[in-house]
Amino acid sequence: MPHSQPGSWWRDAVIYQVYPRSFADSDGDGVGDIDGIRARLGHLAGLGVDAIWMSPWYPSPMADAGYDVADFRDIDPVFGTLAKAEALIAEAHELGIRAIVDIVPNHVSSEHVWFRKALADPGAPERDLFWFRPGRGKHGDEMPTDWVGEFGGTTWTRTTNPDGTPGDWYLHLFTPEQPDLNWDHPAVRADFEDILRFWFDRGVDGIRIDSAALLIKDRALPPVVEGRPHPFHDLDEVHEVYRAWRRVSDGYRDRALIGEVWLPEVERFAGYLRADELHAAFNFDFLGCAWDAGPMRECIDRTLDAHRAVGAPPTWVLSNHDVTRHVTRYGRTTTTFSFDDNLDGTPVDLELGTRRARAAALLSLSLPGATYVYQGEELGLWENENIPPDRMRDPMYARRGHSRDGCRVPLPWSGDEPPFGFSTAEPWLPQPREWKDRTVQAQTGDPSSMLELYRSAIALRKAEPGLHEPPMQWLASAPGVLAYTRGAAFACVLNLSPAAVALPAHRSVLLTSGPLDGDRLPPDTAVWLRLAT
Repeated sequence: MPHSQPGSWWRDAVIYQVYPRSFADSDGDGVGDIDGIRARLGHLAGLGVDAIWMSPWYPSPMADAGYDVADFRDIDPVFGTLAKAEALIAEAHELGIRAIVDIVPNHVSSEHVWFRKALADPGAPERDLFWFRPGRGKHGDEMPTDWVGEFGGTTWTRTTNPDGTPGDWYLHLFTPEQPDLNWDHPAVRADFEDILRFWFDRGVDGIRIDSAALLIKDRALPPVVEGRPHPFHDLDEVHEVYRAWRRVSDGYRDRALIGEVWLPEVERFAGYLRADELHAAFNFDFLGCAWDAGPMRECIDRTLDAHRAVGAPPTWVLSNHDVTRHVTRYGRTTTTFSFDDNLDGTPVDLELGTRRARAAALLSLSLPGATYVYQGEELGLWENENIPPDRMRDPMYARRGHSRDGCRVPLPWSGDEPPFGFSTAEPWLPQPREWKDRTVQAQTGDPSSMLELYRSAIALRKAEPGLHEPPMQWLASAPGVLAYTRGAAFACVLNLSPAAVALPAHRSVLLTSGPLDGDRLPPDTAVWLRLAT
């Protein structure tokens, strides 16, 4: 089993995000599936990860890539069957890899049985499980609020009564195919607690909670006004939900709840990590941080301080299925990430981005806490920004002009041309032909490859005692350089300045993200050192 002690594996695990549709296809339909993941578990074991997190694989019309869930207790046929999911969990466990599944509590699919019943009958009790409201205006033809959705656009859709007349409106913070649940209703709370038990009973080790801060809405439906409490972001009552979920997870051994919590205030973020709530949450502050020593150090300190205050482990994330891959981000003049100001199509220096991504790997894998690796990150994949508009699948594209599909392109496994061993058919999204040098096959055994860097770094991380001790101490360093120790004998040095810098006194070099310049560390390069003790 993984190196972490029982009861705390999530505190310093390396967790690998699998996007099932794009990982590996076993049946030749161009879409990844569970048997594809099972067939490639050897890659994950060889990489050395402690756990895999599967993005949603439930029955879904796929209006939002499976985040519109019709049934949380089954598997969509495009991915396989519940029996195959159970086999994957068991086979991963045999390899010492834990399993995390994705739960989406804010909303369900418009094809969910509850919503179908609610639409069919305006008097159905299921209406109370959602946010149905009459419209404003003389004829009720104005939306109940002017709230803007999480993907942009409107948040209400009007229904049609069985007799053909216009009906009430229903709330959806995302697409119209994703009606929001009413978390004030006890039946909603009871059902999701049962869903947790359903997956824990099947051996799942953790639950990743999508859009965790959005569940509770202000029943008065007030407008969004600067300086006033937001009507659906981070309301205090949401913590009651997660305290109840924690009581469920505590009824099992070694289970973790991991939240997707997008909040600008670190103190509010940390509130989700109190001792009786979630075990961990994603660190988007770090993901969106500029490639700049000052902001990066401030981000790390801010993260460590906030987590220390509640006794929770930090997490370090560079990429996921929603954001521009960091090889691309780090290759731009502006290296931050924001949904509100995406930089699609701006110039990218892929060589620079790759060099920085290699250094960022050593940074994220040596900071205190857990590290998340998004599939393809270990291959050095960049964002595919050349997907034809008619191939786009992301509903955000129509609403914001920004698509997340570029980071969701299927993985390249082998061969010199698409589909690179992913499938025997054309993949559901096109792969860049330039990825022929980024396949698992091409990189295996090449000591200078991104894949071998990740394999080496994760193996060293497991073996290094200092990387499993909470303390981290900053070392004095030149401007633009981050240097810190973990324990008495290990140090990481990252040079974000434009000039090579001298290394601190050390006994030996354990690993570098790129070639050293004698005893100097070049720009955009990181090194792990064994210190003299």
